[in-house]
Amino acid sequence: MEVLRIILTQSSANYKKEETVLNKMTYPLPPFSTVIGALHSACGYTDYHQMDISIQGKYGAMHKEPYTDYCFLNSTMNDRGILVKMKNTNLLSTAFDKVAKAKAATGNDFRKGTTIEVINSEYLEEYRQLKDLSDKLTEFKKNRIDKVLKIIKMRKKTLGAKKKKCEKKSLAFKQVAEREKEIKELEKTINERYKDYKKKEYEIPYSRFASLTTSLKYYEVLNDVELIIHIKSDKDTLLDIKDNIYNLKSIGRSEDFVDVKEACVVELEDEIEDELTSEYSAYIDYERIKNEDINLRFQNGISADGTKYYLNKNYVIEDNKRVFEKKKVVYTSQYSADEESEQLYFDISEDKSYIVNFN
Repeated sequence: MEVLRIILTQSSANYKKEETVLNKMTYPLPPFSTVIGALHSACGYTDYHQMDISIQGKYGAMHKEPYTDYCFLNSTMNDRGILVKMKNTNLLSTAFDKVAKAKAATGNDFRKGTTIEVINSEYLEEYRQLKDLSDKLTEFKKNRIDKVLKIIKMRKKTLGAKKKKCEKKSLAFKQVAEREKEIKELEKTINERYKDYKKKEYEIPYSRFASLTTSLKYYEVLNDVELIIHIKSDKDTLLDIKDNIYNLKSIGRSEDFVDVKEACVVELEDEIEDELTSEYSAYIDYERIKNEDINLRFQNGISADGTKYYLNKNYVIEDNKRVFEKKKVVYTSQYSADEESEQLYFDISEDKSYIVNFN
Protein backbone atom coordinates (compact mmCIF):
# COMPACT_ATOMS: atom_id res chain seq x y z
CA MET A 1 0.00 0.00 0.00
CA GLU A 2 1.33 3.42 -0.96
CA VAL A 3 0.74 6.20 1.55
CA LEU A 4 2.15 9.63 2.28
CA ARG A 5 4.46 10.00 5.26
CA ILE A 6 4.93 13.45 6.77
CA ILE A 7 7.50 14.19 9.44
CA LEU A 8 7.34 17.61 11.08
CA THR A 9 8.34 19.41 14.25
CA GLN A 10 6.84 22.20 16.34
CA SER A 11 8.67 24.25 18.95
CA SER A 12 5.39 24.57 20.88
CA ALA A 13 1.78 23.45 20.46
CA ASN A 14 -1.59 23.29 22.17
CA TYR A 15 -4.08 20.75 20.81
CA LYS A 16 -7.01 22.04 22.85
CA LYS A 17 -9.46 19.70 24.51
CA GLU A 18 -12.94 21.03 23.70
CA GLU A 19 -14.35 20.62 27.19
CA THR A 20 -11.66 22.61 29.02
CA VAL A 21 -12.29 26.28 29.89
CA LEU A 22 -10.28 27.76 32.77
CA ASN A 23 -7.18 25.77 31.88
CA LYS A 24 -7.04 25.01 28.16
CA MET A 25 -5.64 21.52 28.43
CA THR A 26 -3.97 19.86 25.48
CA TYR A 27 -4.10 16.43 23.94
CA PRO A 28 -0.66 14.79 23.80
CA LEU A 29 -0.97 14.53 20.01
CA PRO A 30 -3.24 16.48 17.65
CA PRO A 31 -6.69 14.93 17.13
CA PHE A 32 -7.50 13.50 13.70
CA SER A 33 -9.87 16.36 12.83
CA THR A 34 -7.15 18.93 13.60
CA VAL A 35 -4.68 17.32 11.22
CA ILE A 36 -7.28 16.63 8.52
CA GLY A 37 -8.52 20.21 8.73
CA ALA A 38 -4.98 21.60 8.47
CA LEU A 39 -4.25 19.43 5.40
CA HIS A 40 -7.49 20.49 3.70
CA SER A 41 -6.63 24.12 4.35
CA ALA A 42 -3.10 23.69 2.96
CA CYS A 43 -4.54 22.19 -0.25
CA GLY A 44 -7.30 24.78 -0.53
CA TYR A 45 -10.01 22.10 -0.39
CA THR A 46 -13.57 23.30 0.19
CA ASP A 47 -15.07 19.79 0.12
CA TYR A 48 -14.06 16.86 2.27
CA HIS A 49 -11.53 14.45 0.73
CA GLN A 50 -11.78 11.02 2.27
CA MET A 51 -8.62 10.00 4.12
CA ASP A 52 -7.48 7.82 6.99
CA ILE A 53 -4.53 8.89 9.06
CA SER A 54 -2.08 7.49 11.59
CA ILE A 55 -0.65 9.93 14.14
CA GLN A 56 2.34 9.25 16.35
CA GLY A 57 4.99 11.40 17.91
CA LYS A 58 6.56 12.73 21.08
CA TYR A 59 7.26 15.94 22.94
CA GLY A 60 10.05 17.10 25.21
CA ALA A 61 8.20 18.87 28.01
CA MET A 62 4.97 20.65 28.91
CA HIS A 63 4.39 23.96 30.66
CA LYS A 64 1.52 26.31 31.43
CA GLU A 65 1.31 29.60 29.58
CA PRO A 66 -0.84 32.45 30.98
CA TYR A 67 -3.13 34.55 28.81
CA THR A 68 -5.78 37.21 29.38
CA ASP A 69 -9.31 36.02 28.70
CA TYR A 70 -11.87 38.64 27.63
CA CYS A 71 -15.53 38.08 28.50
CA PHE A 72 -18.40 40.35 27.48
CA LEU A 73 -21.21 40.64 30.03
CA ASN A 74 -24.83 40.16 28.93
CA SER A 75 -25.66 43.79 29.74
CA THR A 76 -23.75 47.06 30.01
CA MET A 77 -22.90 47.74 33.64
CA ASN A 78 -22.26 51.24 35.02
CA ASP A 79 -20.10 50.18 37.93
CA ARG A 80 -17.82 47.28 37.01
CA GLY A 81 -15.35 45.85 34.55
CA ILE A 82 -14.16 47.80 31.53
CA LEU A 83 -16.54 50.01 29.58
CA VAL A 84 -15.88 49.56 25.85
CA LYS A 85 -17.38 50.77 22.58
CA MET A 86 -17.72 48.19 19.83
CA LYS A 87 -16.27 49.15 16.47
CA ASN A 88 -19.06 47.52 14.45
CA THR A 89 -22.08 45.84 16.02
CA ASN A 90 -23.45 44.82 12.61
CA LEU A 91 -20.62 42.35 12.03
CA LEU A 92 -19.54 39.23 13.92
CA SER A 93 -16.59 41.14 15.35
CA THR A 94 -15.19 41.56 18.85
CA ALA A 95 -13.10 44.63 17.95
CA PHE A 96 -13.57 47.43 20.46
CA ASP A 97 -12.13 50.63 21.92
CA LYS A 98 -11.66 50.91 25.68
CA VAL A 99 -13.58 53.81 27.20
CA ALA A 100 -13.00 53.58 30.96
CA LYS A 101 -11.99 51.07 33.59
CA ALA A 102 -13.42 50.51 37.09
CA LYS A 103 -10.66 50.75 39.70
CA ALA A 104 -12.34 49.60 42.94
CA ALA A 105 -14.13 46.40 43.88
CA THR A 106 -17.37 48.32 44.58
CA GLY A 107 -18.70 51.86 44.39
CA ASN A 108 -17.50 52.65 40.86
CA ASP A 109 -19.61 54.83 38.57
CA PHE A 110 -18.73 55.53 34.93
CA ARG A 111 -21.48 58.11 34.64
CA LYS A 112 -20.44 60.14 37.69
CA GLY A 113 -16.72 59.45 37.27
CA THR A 114 -16.31 57.75 40.66
CA THR A 115 -13.15 55.60 41.08
CA ILE A 116 -12.61 55.02 37.36
CA GLU A 117 -9.68 55.33 34.98
CA VAL A 118 -10.70 57.32 31.90
CA ILE A 119 -9.20 55.93 28.70
CA ASN A 120 -11.24 57.69 26.00
CA SER A 121 -12.89 60.88 27.26
CA GLU A 122 -14.81 61.49 24.00
CA TYR A 123 -16.54 58.10 24.11
CA LEU A 124 -17.13 58.44 27.87
CA GLU A 125 -18.93 61.74 27.31
CA GLU A 126 -21.05 60.08 24.60
CA TYR A 127 -21.92 57.30 27.07
CA ARG A 128 -22.92 59.83 29.73
CA GLN A 129 -25.10 61.81 27.30
CA LEU A 130 -26.91 58.61 26.35
CA LYS A 131 -27.52 57.80 30.02
CA ASP A 132 -28.90 61.36 30.49
CA LEU A 133 -31.11 60.91 27.42
CA SER A 134 -32.44 57.66 28.86
CA ASP A 135 -33.52 59.49 32.02
CA LYS A 136 -35.18 62.25 29.99
CA LEU A 137 -37.05 59.73 27.86
CA THR A 138 -38.27 57.91 30.97
CA GLU A 139 -39.42 61.18 32.53
CA PHE A 140 -41.10 62.34 29.30
CA LYS A 141 -42.98 59.06 28.96
CA LYS A 142 -44.11 59.18 32.58
CA ASN A 143 -45.17 62.85 32.70
CA ARG A 144 -46.42 63.38 29.15
CA ILE A 145 -47.06 60.26 27.10
CA ASP A 146 -48.51 58.06 29.83
CA LYS A 147 -50.91 60.83 30.85
CA VAL A 148 -52.10 61.26 27.26
CA LEU A 149 -52.44 57.50 26.84
CA LYS A 150 -54.44 57.35 30.07
CA ILE A 151 -56.90 59.94 28.70
CA ILE A 152 -57.10 57.98 25.42
CA LYS A 153 -57.80 54.80 27.33
CA MET A 154 -60.63 56.46 29.25
CA ARG A 155 -62.02 57.90 25.99
CA LYS A 156 -61.93 54.48 24.33
CA LYS A 157 -63.82 53.04 27.29
CA THR A 158 -66.47 55.75 27.04
CA LEU A 159 -66.87 55.28 23.29
CA GLY A 160 -67.09 51.53 23.75
CA ALA A 161 -69.93 51.98 26.22
CA LYS A 162 -71.75 54.36 23.84
CA LYS A 163 -71.38 51.96 20.95
CA LYS A 164 -73.04 49.17 22.94
CA LYS A 165 -76.12 51.37 23.38
CA CYS A 166 -76.47 52.02 19.63
CA GLU A 167 -77.92 49.73 17.03
CA LYS A 168 -75.16 48.37 14.81
CA LYS A 169 -76.59 49.74 11.55
CA SER A 170 -77.58 53.12 12.92
CA LEU A 171 -75.90 56.44 12.07
CA ALA A 172 -75.00 56.97 15.75
CA PHE A 173 -73.21 53.63 15.87
CA LYS A 174 -71.24 54.54 12.74
CA GLN A 175 -70.20 57.93 14.14
CA VAL A 176 -69.04 56.42 17.43
CA ALA A 177 -67.10 53.67 15.59
CA GLU A 178 -65.36 56.26 13.40
CA ARG A 179 -64.34 58.30 16.44
CA GLU A 180 -63.15 55.15 18.20
CA LYS A 181 -61.03 54.30 15.16
CA GLU A 182 -59.49 57.80 15.18
CA ILE A 183 -58.65 57.48 18.87
CA LYS A 184 -56.99 54.10 18.33
CA GLU A 185 -54.96 55.48 15.40
CA LEU A 186 -53.80 58.36 17.59
CA GLU A 187 -52.79 55.91 20.33
CA LYS A 188 -50.87 53.80 17.82
CA THR A 189 -49.11 56.86 16.34
CA ILE A 190 -48.01 58.13 19.76
CA ASN A 191 -46.60 54.72 20.75
CA GLU A 192 -44.81 54.19 17.43
CA ARG A 193 -43.26 57.66 17.34
CA TYR A 194 -41.94 57.30 20.86
CA LYS A 195 -40.65 53.81 20.15
CA ASP A 196 -38.95 54.87 16.90
CA TYR A 197 -37.35 57.95 18.48
CA LYS A 198 -36.09 55.94 21.47
CA LYS A 199 -34.65 53.23 19.22
CA LYS A 200 -32.88 55.65 16.85
CA GLU A 201 -31.60 58.20 19.38
CA TYR A 202 -30.88 55.93 22.37
CA GLU A 203 -31.12 52.16 21.97
CA ILE A 204 -28.99 51.80 18.80
CA PRO A 205 -26.20 54.19 19.96
CA TYR A 206 -26.21 52.68 23.46
CA SER A 207 -26.01 49.12 22.08
CA ARG A 208 -22.51 49.96 20.84
CA PHE A 209 -21.31 50.13 24.44
CA ALA A 210 -20.56 46.95 26.36
CA SER A 211 -19.04 45.76 29.62
CA LEU A 212 -15.93 43.65 29.49
CA THR A 213 -14.27 41.64 32.22
CA THR A 214 -10.84 40.05 32.11
CA SER A 215 -9.40 37.05 33.91
CA LEU A 216 -6.10 35.21 33.93
CA LYS A 217 -6.29 31.76 32.37
CA TYR A 218 -3.77 29.22 31.13
CA TYR A 219 -2.81 27.16 28.13
CA GLU A 220 -1.06 23.83 28.52
CA VAL A 221 1.75 24.03 25.97
CA LEU A 222 3.81 21.12 24.64
CA ASN A 223 7.45 21.85 23.78
CA ASP A 224 9.76 20.28 21.19
CA VAL A 225 7.05 18.31 19.41
CA GLU A 226 7.86 15.74 16.72
CA LEU A 227 5.02 14.24 14.68
CA ILE A 228 4.97 11.36 12.21
CA ILE A 229 1.76 11.34 10.17
CA HIS A 230 0.84 8.66 7.65
CA ILE A 231 -2.03 9.44 5.26
CA LYS A 232 -4.05 6.89 3.28
CA SER A 233 -6.20 8.26 0.47
CA ASP A 234 -6.56 8.17 -3.29
CA LYS A 235 -3.46 8.90 -5.37
CA ASP A 236 -4.55 12.36 -6.52
CA THR A 237 -5.23 13.51 -2.95
CA LEU A 238 -1.88 12.19 -1.75
CA LEU A 239 -0.05 14.04 -4.52
CA ASP A 240 -2.05 17.21 -3.79
CA ILE A 241 -1.02 17.09 -0.14
CA LYS A 242 2.61 16.38 -1.07
CA ASP A 243 2.69 19.30 -3.53
CA ASN A 244 1.08 21.70 -1.05
CA ILE A 245 2.70 20.50 2.14
CA TYR A 246 4.66 23.72 2.63
CA ASN A 247 1.38 25.63 2.74
CA LEU A 248 0.86 23.86 6.06
CA LYS A 249 1.74 26.66 8.48
CA SER A 250 0.45 25.47 11.84
CA ILE A 251 -1.31 22.65 13.70
CA GLY A 252 -3.25 23.54 16.83
CA ARG A 253 -3.28 27.28 17.48
CA SER A 254 -2.45 29.70 14.67
CA GLU A 255 0.85 30.48 16.39
CA ASP A 256 1.82 26.79 16.64
CA PHE A 257 3.99 26.84 13.52
CA VAL A 258 5.25 23.66 11.89
CA ASP A 259 8.58 22.84 10.31
CA VAL A 260 8.06 20.12 7.70
CA LYS A 261 11.10 17.86 7.65
CA GLU A 262 9.86 15.32 5.12
CA ALA A 263 6.90 14.50 2.91
CA CYS A 264 7.28 11.42 0.74
CA VAL A 265 5.27 8.53 -0.63
CA VAL A 266 6.22 5.23 1.01
CA GLU A 267 5.20 1.59 0.60
CA LEU A 268 3.72 -0.06 3.69
CA GLU A 269 4.02 -3.72 4.54
CA ASP A 270 1.34 -5.74 6.32
CA GLU A 271 3.67 -8.35 7.79
CA ILE A 272 7.02 -8.38 9.60
CA GLU A 273 9.30 -11.21 10.64
CA ASP A 274 10.56 -9.82 13.95
CA GLU A 275 8.84 -7.88 16.71
CA LEU A 276 8.94 -4.10 16.21
CA THR A 277 8.79 -1.71 19.18
CA SER A 278 7.79 1.89 18.56
CA GLU A 279 9.89 4.70 19.96
CA TYR A 280 6.91 7.06 19.65
CA SER A 281 3.60 7.45 21.43
CA ALA A 282 0.52 7.04 19.25
CA TYR A 283 -3.24 6.97 19.01
CA ILE A 284 -4.10 3.27 18.63
CA ASP A 285 -7.55 2.12 17.60
CA TYR A 286 -9.28 0.71 20.69
CA GLU A 287 -10.18 -2.49 18.82
CA ARG A 288 -6.49 -3.16 18.16
CA ILE A 289 -5.88 -2.96 21.92
CA LYS A 290 -8.93 -5.06 22.71
CA ASN A 291 -7.96 -7.75 20.21
CA GLU A 292 -4.35 -7.71 21.45
CA ASP A 293 -2.97 -6.82 18.03
CA ILE A 294 -0.72 -4.40 19.89
CA ASN A 295 1.60 -5.61 22.62
CA LEU A 296 1.57 -3.15 25.50
CA ARG A 297 4.30 -2.63 28.04
CA PHE A 298 3.94 -4.15 31.50
CA GLN A 299 4.88 -2.71 34.87
CA ASN A 300 5.00 -5.07 37.83
CA GLY A 301 2.80 -7.49 35.96
CA ILE A 302 0.11 -4.87 35.25
CA SER A 303 -0.68 -3.84 31.69
CA ALA A 304 -0.23 -0.10 31.16
CA ASP A 305 -2.96 0.50 28.60
CA GLY A 306 -2.59 4.25 28.31
CA THR A 307 -5.31 6.91 28.12
CA LYS A 308 -8.59 6.40 26.30
CA TYR A 309 -9.98 9.22 24.14
CA TYR A 310 -12.94 9.76 21.84
CA LEU A 311 -11.44 11.91 19.09
CA ASN A 312 -13.18 13.78 16.28
CA LYS A 313 -12.28 12.75 12.76
CA ASN A 314 -14.55 14.25 10.11
CA TYR A 315 -18.06 15.66 10.21
CA VAL A 316 -21.32 15.97 8.30
CA ILE A 317 -23.82 18.84 8.46
CA GLU A 318 -27.16 17.94 10.03
CA ASP A 319 -29.74 20.64 10.84
CA ASN A 320 -27.06 23.29 10.18
CA LYS A 321 -24.80 21.74 12.83
CA ARG A 322 -21.54 19.82 12.60
CA VAL A 323 -21.90 16.20 13.65
CA PHE A 324 -18.47 14.60 14.07
CA GLU A 325 -17.54 10.98 13.55
CA LYS A 326 -15.87 9.88 16.78
CA LYS A 327 -12.96 7.45 16.99
CA LYS A 328 -12.29 5.51 20.19
CA VAL A 329 -8.53 5.31 20.64
CA VAL A 330 -5.91 4.70 23.27
CA TYR A 331 -2.92 6.97 23.63
CA THR A 332 -0.01 4.75 24.55
CA SER A 333 3.74 4.40 24.24
CA GLN A 334 6.40 1.69 24.30
CA TYR A 335 4.09 -0.65 22.42
CA SER A 336 5.12 -3.30 19.94
CA ALA A 337 3.74 -5.50 17.17
CA ASP A 338 4.81 -8.78 15.65
CA GLU A 339 3.91 -11.25 12.89
CA GLU A 340 0.63 -12.13 14.64
CA SER A 341 -0.63 -8.53 14.71
CA GLU A 342 -3.60 -7.91 12.40
CA GLN A 343 -4.90 -4.76 10.68
CA LEU A 344 -1.63 -2.99 11.28
CA TYR A 345 0.92 -1.79 8.74
CA PHE A 346 4.63 -1.25 8.92
CA ASP A 347 6.76 1.50 7.41
CA ILE A 348 10.20 -0.09 7.18
CA SER A 349 13.14 2.12 6.20
CA GLU A 350 16.90 2.11 6.73
CA ASP A 351 16.86 4.85 9.36
CA LYS A 352 13.67 4.15 11.28
CA SER A 353 10.66 1.86 11.19
CA TYR A 354 7.14 2.74 12.23
CA ILE A 355 4.04 0.84 13.30
CA VAL A 356 1.14 2.38 11.36
CA ASN A 357 -2.42 2.21 12.67
CA PHE A 358 -4.97 4.03 10.50
CA ASN A 359 -8.10 5.66 11.92
